[in-house]
Amino acid sequence: MQFEELEPGQQRRGDDDDDANHHARSAADLEAVFDVPVRVAAVLGHSRMQVSDLLSLSSGTVLELDRKVGEAIDIYVNDRLVARGEVVLVEDKLGVTMTEIIKTDR
Repeated sequence: MQFEELEPGQQRRGDDDDDANHHARSAADLEAVFDVPVRVAAVLGHSRMQVSDLLSLSSGTVLELDRKVGEAIDIYVNDRLVARGEVVLVEDKLGVTMTEIIKTDR
């Protein structure tokens, strides 16, 4: 067995090819989960109130949220924040366009 001595930050020869093959395999391997359902939530904002106030809400009541008009909304996938976006109108339905992807360290 022979070992290569590497300088700090230097990659072993052939690592780039291995990385490219690994990424290609990973993308193809994801096909197995394409049909797995996930829960997506676009959160416009939050509000706190007492139960008595909640019970007194009726149709047409305006509920004040902790966000300002035009402020980005949070997009969650399975209760994990993954992006921020803006509300858009698509024909006669509301939609969300993602403006920022949230990267988390695991």
